[in-house]
Amino acid sequence: MNNAKSSTHVDKALTSFKEGFACSQAVLLSFADDFGLDKNTALKLASGFGGGMGRMGLTCGAVTGAYMVIGLKNGATTAQNKAAKEQTYQMVRDFNDRFKARNHSLVCKELLKCDISLPAGFEEAKQKGLLNTTCPKLVRDAVEILEEML
Repeated sequence: MNNAKSSTHVDKALTSFKEGFACSQAVLLSFADDFGLDKNTALKLASGFGGGMGRMGLTCGAVTGAYMVIGLKNGATTAQNKAAKEQTYQMVRDFNDRFKARNHSLVCKELLKCDISLPAGFEEAKQKGLLNTTCPKLVRDAVEILEEML
């Protein structure tokens, strides 16, 4: 993908995140048009994955949003399409390697260095401004990696 389009994906993702959408929603929405996915469907589909999967602090929402984009690009649409399934799994593994190289983890509570699944941890993340600093960086990283891969 070219640089003009690249910056558009990043800008779209960061704008969506700043508007209050979850990391997962911001990442998926930034590529939705590319795959003919309407905005409302993209937002609904990705809504449960924010905060490390339902704010449990597990797999980062930017990462799970990226998995959805990878699925839109290569996912199997028939049970017999083993090649598409394997290609999707390989792309997920490649994405994971690249994301971990930048951020050392895929896990929300490790990335934020606090456990947002707990009320005190979520409050700590808000007080430290992590949702306005760390999370946008993770969204940016996920989108940039996707742009390199797609």
